Amino acid sequence: MKINLLYLFLKEYYLARRVNRFKSIEQIKQYQEEKVRLHLSKIVPLSPFYQKRFEQHSFSEWRKLPLMDKSIMMKSFDELNTVGIKKKEAFEVALASEESRDFSPKLEDVTVGLSSGTSGNRGLFLVSQEEQVRWAGNILGKVIPTSLFFGKKQTIAFFLRANSNLYNSVNNPKIAFHFFDLLDEIENHIDRLNRYQPTIVVAPSSKLRILAQAKKEGKLSIQPLKIVSVAEALNAEDKLEIEEVFQQKVHQIYQCTEGFLAYTCPHGTLHVNEDLVIIEKEYLDKQAGKFVPVITDFTRTSQPIIRYRLNDVLTEGETCTCGSHFMTLKQIDGRCDDLFYGKRIKDEGVRILFSDFIRRAIISSSDVSLEYKVKQLTFDHINVELSLPDINERKQVQMTIKGNFEQFFKEMECVLPTISFSTYQAPPRGIKIRRVERCFQIEGGIV
Repeated sequence: MKINLLYLFLKEYYLARRVNRFKSIEQIKQYQEEKVRLHLSKIVPLSPFYQKRFEQHSFSEWRKLPLMDKSIMMKSFDELNTVGIKKKEAFEVALASEESRDFSPKLEDVTVGLSSGTSGNRGLFLVSQEEQVRWAGNILGKVIPTSLFFGKKQTIAFFLRANSNLYNSVNNPKIAFHFFDLLDEIENHIDRLNRYQPTIVVAPSSKLRILAQAKKEGKLSIQPLKIVSVAEALNAEDKLEIEEVFQQKVHQIYQCTEGFLAYTCPHGTLHVNEDLVIIEKEYLDKQAGKFVPVITDFTRTSQPIIRYRLNDVLTEGETCTCGSHFMTLKQIDGRCDDLFYGKRIKDEGVRILFSDFIRRAIISSSDVSLEYKVKQLTFDHINVELSLPDINERKQVQMTIKGNFEQFFKEMECVLPTISFSTYQAPPRGIKIRRVERCFQIEGGIV
């Protein structure tokens, strides 16, 4: 590693291990504003897209910029990025890597990758070598439980749909990184895990649940020091089952194409990385603390993220006892696309129905852990997929679920839709699991 990159890594690692250096929320906000303005002074001259956006605004007025989302970012890809990479050639490299499963090729020393496209729209991301080093310093500083210099060597098993130079950048004499392809067979995963005996396992919650089942059956013999859920919303029922089997807390990393957004502290609370990003809240229900995050990342240079509206729904958390003043999140609810809509009885208007209430109607129907998926097919029809081989048990659970939905829609003062049932169909390997999914759009949308 070059001297300047080594210095950057050490600096980022040192600061990441000391997030409690901020003594107040006011100090964090002042730090963020200074970082954003400095960041803009560097990236705007290199990005025609942002030059145009700032024609009528000074850098101190950055919060007045119009919002951006994935569709705008992809449409303006060539003008937005600061490294001169064209969307066509980036897609060619990224798609070739997906097909060959060789994720090492770069474009002009910049890593190119595809987002998983949970909402149906695949996005491109660019990460420079400097950004890789910065990311590695932050991930290792905030997620690895022991010191990188004085602690024991850590072996990380990382389950993802696609590998990346970004993830391999964490490799060093004290870290052994092993990529586990989600498209591979579970038997191969179990065999490799038993051989490597990882101290840290990072995987989507659905994969962690499968590993927990393998451990219960005596097929998996690992005893990791830390388990981290990524890429999918971590549901309460999955979290409980995984924790019971592995006898430890399940931590989370909230990361997406748009950046490293949040991590779980040693006290088990999900904290936003406010030393890297600013989150503005677009409230859906302020009383319930439900909001859509608008992200400004003041560390991303090759593909700047300024006032980017994510397609996620988050729930505010409470102050954490760990001492950090960083914003907390109670949970990551899921995608905006998967909010259910209900027809109000009094005026036939539309009401948002949050996914945690939908999940609760299912998981409270049985004492056993259920495999399920709930689809809102239309305003008037919800289908519940269940995996219950016993006919009598299935009938009882279905009756309870119907009763739960009746009660819920009554409380929401919404028209009760038809509730139908079918057999649970697990998603293909490599596809993120979505326990709650809305299968239609309404013109104009609510969110």
